[in-house]
Amino acid sequence: MDVENDTLRRRLREAEAEIERLRSRNESHVHTPSAGQRTSAAGVDLLFTAAEKTRMPQIVTDPNLPDNPIVFANRAFQELCGYGAEDLIGRNCRFLQGPGTDPSDVAKVRDAIAARRDVVVEILNYHRDGTPFRNELYVSPVFDPSGQLRYFFASQLDVTRFRTEEERLAESEARYQTLFEAIDAGFCVAEMRFDAEGRAVDYRLIEVNPAFERHTGLRNAAGRWVSELVPDLEPSWFETYGAVAMTGQPVRFESAAVSMGRWFDVHALRVGEPARRRVAILFNDITDRRRLEDHLETAARERTDERDTLWRASRDLFVVCGFDGLYRAVNPAWTATLGWTSEDLVGARFDDFVHPDDKKLAAQAFERVITAGDLDDVDVRFRTRDGAYRWISWNVVPRGDHFYAAGRDVTDRKALEEQLRQSQKLEAVGQLTGGVAHDFNNLLTVIKSSTDLLKRPNLPEERRTRYVDAISDTVARAAKLTGQLLAFARRQALQPEVFDVGRGVASVSDMVRTLTGSRIHVDMQVVPLRDAMGRESPCLVDADPSQFDTALVNMVVNARDAMSGEGRITIRVRPVGLVPAVRAHPPMRGDFVAVSVADTGTGIAPGDLERIFEPFFTTKGVGQGTGLGLSQVFGFAKQSGGEVVAESRLGEGSTFTLFLPRAVAASLPEAETPEPAALADGHGTCVLLVEDNLEVGSFATQALQELGYHTVWATDAEKALREFERIPFRFEVVFSDVVMPGMNGVDLAREIRRRQSDLPVVLASGYSDVLAAQGTHGFELLRKPYSVTDLSRILRRAVERAKSARR
Repeated sequence: MDVENDTLRRRLREAEAEIERLRSRNESHVHTPSAGQRTSAAGVDLLFTAAEKTRMPQIVTDPNLPDNPIVFANRAFQELCGYGAEDLIGRNCRFLQGPGTDPSDVAKVRDAIAARRDVVVEILNYHRDGTPFRNELYVSPVFDPSGQLRYFFASQLDVTRFRTEEERLAESEARYQTLFEAIDAGFCVAEMRFDAEGRAVDYRLIEVNPAFERHTGLRNAAGRWVSELVPDLEPSWFETYGAVAMTGQPVRFESAAVSMGRWFDVHALRVGEPARRRVAILFNDITDRRRLEDHLETAARERTDERDTLWRASRDLFVVCGFDGLYRAVNPAWTATLGWTSEDLVGARFDDFVHPDDKKLAAQAFERVITAGDLDDVDVRFRTRDGAYRWISWNVVPRGDHFYAAGRDVTDRKALEEQLRQSQKLEAVGQLTGGVAHDFNNLLTVIKSSTDLLKRPNLPEERRTRYVDAISDTVARAAKLTGQLLAFARRQALQPEVFDVGRGVASVSDMVRTLTGSRIHVDMQVVPLRDAMGRESPCLVDADPSQFDTALVNMVVNARDAMSGEGRITIRVRPVGLVPAVRAHPPMRGDFVAVSVADTGTGIAPGDLERIFEPFFTTKGVGQGTGLGLSQVFGFAKQSGGEVVAESRLGEGSTFTLFLPRAVAASLPEAETPEPAALADGHGTCVLLVEDNLEVGSFATQALQELGYHTVWATDAEKALREFERIPFRFEVVFSDVVMPGMNGVDLAREIRRRQSDLPVVLASGYSDVLAAQGTHGFELLRKPYSVTDLSRILRRAVERAKSARR
């Protein structure tokens, strides 16, 4: 701090000396006439020449011209203000002033010019780029030999840096003083005294903070020698501080001041110039801590025998392991539990006996102990001497360069937990199977009854149409049911694209309000993403927008049904950086978009909250829900790389939050191809149909022929490729099932794309683990069961897009 103050003061003195030198030079050449003295014309010319060559910024104004304009500006002044000579000549200096310029400073200059006298003033001017600078201005009039005023010479000095340094110095000193007064640690600055032989024999306390007195009990210590305050202080304190003052090497140590009966933790470092031999000392009283450590050490010695007995007799595994990962000591329980002796283990690495699948977990736990400290209940499998594995649950406490760990054999507990999980899985499968059978039996009953009625003779056309519509509607419900099941199982074929979640929520707002009714108020809040500069951007995700809409509607319907027709639903979209821990999964950090649906309904009982995402589980009355809506939300979240979290309190409502990974940017949407008409004519388009199911293949062939397509049917991918090779370029579109024996539909489509890149391929599937895991790879997808209308439209759209691309 002293060094910094001295440097700033020296710079200010240099600046003041430069100003005084210029004033003296101007006074010797340019001054108000007195005692018959006058400046000659040659003297004025000399002043112009000197002003041009000097490094001090200078200008000359002519008060005999209107508005006292600038008639000369040297290069130094142009560099100071950023304006060229062409910008300055002919203008009054006031244009360099700005909103921060003090009017009183301007008035001083104006009054001096009016009175034709010298003036020195510090004024705020502005650079051409708008940045302000403080200008110490010296203005002096120049007279001709007859005593008439000719010019005003103005010398400038940019003192911005000096003023800024002064302000910083003041702020630094204020911060230092605040810290000096507030810290709990004792602090002092000491000036060392040495004897003739260079040994430190005493030190004087230059300044002390309030905590100094609390820690030492010494009153009115500032300005006094320590030998006066503590006459019998140990010489080692003088020697230590003297070495710091002489060498500049800081020290930290713990030591007892025996004469004071206290222990201190001390930091000492040299401050200021070495010749001043000053030391800053920061210290804390640790007497209580040292007394406690001494007490514990005594107690530890007394309990050594007890600890040894526990070490030998315990059935838990005890180990001392260094931070280098090597075992240092193990207790006899290792031999009884795992079969390993102390000779087998000491010197081995901590993970040499860990199951290969658990090595990563063990490494993470080891790193956490080193960096974060204690660790509780980490379950890892350890190999026994006969090659089997047992589960060991560890608790770890670090000490110095090693840690102590206690492990308990929890193999039996793990076996029971696994049996319980399997039992729960079987129960869930049974419930799922029963639910699917129940719902499908209902749907099949409608279809069976309708087909039986259609077989009746002389059936009126109106009834025939009704039964056919019933069959069609029931098939659509069955397709929706399978879709929800696939969503829960994370086996649906998603078609992700980057879209704005806020806009997606807004687009279904009308549907949401229709679903909720007029007595339920729906409030939508979209919080945009903000960067470090405060600029806003939309919350983007890369997901299937259709499945997102379905998930949102399912959450809203669930909220509506919880409120008995009246209340408030709040839908909120916001960027988040953390997905909370849920369902035994740890928190996930990253960039996510959270979509929350909160209601003011009755809430969910804690026991039911654990099961609400199970398929066919519902708390609603009979006939009021299938129990698959929230299952679809769960499956969609998981398959999209996100999560869904439910929070609820009885009587206060519930909040469901869907977390989806945030996308960086959206690609430009492709130009939309006009939607083809239903049952559009195929115009003889040649289709390569690939379908291994004979009934479906026969139906698709007949349907395509009736629509005007020419069809070649292959029952597997190998046959399809042979047809493709037999007459190249005869096909205009390929329509293939995904799940087939041998090569699947996705691999077939990729092979066709490799051979003929512009040939469109449409895939069909009701379920495929390939699509669920890998997606469609950019191919069109028609979901089963499909209608003739769906088939016609997707084939026509694929053909038209391929033609547009080729054009």
